[in-house]
Amino acid sequence: MARIVMKFGGTSMAGTERIRRVARIVQRQQAAGHEVAVVVSAMAGETDRLVNFCREANPLYDPAEYDVVVASGEQVTSGLLAMHLQALGCKARSWLGWQLPVQTDDAHAKARIEGIDSEALMASMAAGEIAVIPGFQGLSPEGRVTTLGRGGSDTSAVAVAAAVKADRCDIYTDVDGVYTTDPRIVAKARKLKNVTYEEMLELASVGSKVLQTRSVSLAMKEGVRVQVLSSFIDDDAPAADTIPGTMIVSDEELARIQEGLDMERQLITGIAADKNEAKVTLTRIADRPGAVAAIFGPLAAANINVDMIIQNIAKDKGETDVTFTVPLADLARTQALLEERKDTIGYYRMLANSKVAKISVVGVGMRSHAGVAATMFRALADRGINIQAITTSEIKVSVLIDEDETELAVRVLHTAYELDGE
Repeated sequence: MARIVMKFGGTSMAGTERIRRVARIVQRQQAAGHEVAVVVSAMAGETDRLVNFCREANPLYDPAEYDVVVASGEQVTSGLLAMHLQALGCKARSWLGWQLPVQTDDAHAKARIEGIDSEALMASMAAGEIAVIPGFQGLSPEGRVTTLGRGGSDTSAVAVAAAVKADRCDIYTDVDGVYTTDPRIVAKARKLKNVTYEEMLELASVGSKVLQTRSVSLAMKEGVRVQVLSSFIDDDAPAADTIPGTMIVSDEELARIQEGLDMERQLITGIAADKNEAKVTLTRIADRPGAVAAIFGPLAAANINVDMIIQNIAKDKGETDVTFTVPLADLARTQALLEERKDTIGYYRMLANSKVAKISVVGVGMRSHAGVAATMFRALADRGINIQAITTSEIKVSVLIDEDETELAVRVLHTAYELDGE
């Protein structure tokens, strides 16, 4: 018998029939003798609808009241799933974020989980009751409802799994695992059996939409084993967790798995593409100490995340150009902030390009193999794809290219790193 946390996203909860399907998946897990808790998202599209209500009520809405409104989507689905489980003869009840409670800080609309009081929850599960918990929400130190930011239900599920010391956290989505790249772009993309926390964190941060970045970071910190599965299976199919998904585990566990199979670590795990990037170039900045700080200090203060940074070699007049990328959604704010500080920074022109894409290759195997970046650059050059910027980490190489060449670049690199499967 295992203790399992199951999480179902918005597409899995979109309407009565899909919630009924989810209830049957949950029922099977309990019937197999497991202790079960379920974390649910709002129905697909519901959070967007609630956000629009807030904007219509007051464009300068109070974030605390915003949280009260948008948290209601998960409250509805948690109650409905509990009802469906009861209709199947299961003992089930919903636990709202404030009832556990899920304790967060007071950063409304982007709160961070600080702890979960799991004593009553664990006693309920041990007694054979299925706990249904709305994701995305918690309770501030002042006793106000908070939300965790978009995609926060994944984080809620991992936090619950850590709090109840679950054997694993199963994330059910509309895909059946993590692939070497987007199967809609590359038909020969292969599903991965195992991925390390670090690889999944990098993939999530550079465009893979399977898991939310914060949830992977929390899973790595707490040592929670996470499995990605599909909730879209036929009623007569085997139990969902017997259909191979993708397990996200530690480096050490993956090494043990591969040692048992006498396998060598794959060099590249996956390739991700992200079109939600924008490039900004500031020309003729004085090449002196503090000049770059004058650019990035105000952006950091405004919580604008800067990714790739290139500073050209200083010119004869002691001037240089600086190029960097920001999230596409933050481009307008970035331009406004830099325009306000033009005299302080001392740049000549500001050039912006929103038609770019970031392509990344990720793999723990890079640590022990040379030539990964060279393969990437050569493969793109052979197809005439120009690289506008480059950034690297220990297990990732990312390049910025023209948005129109995104799909071609992904296909070329997938083949270059021998990831194509049958």
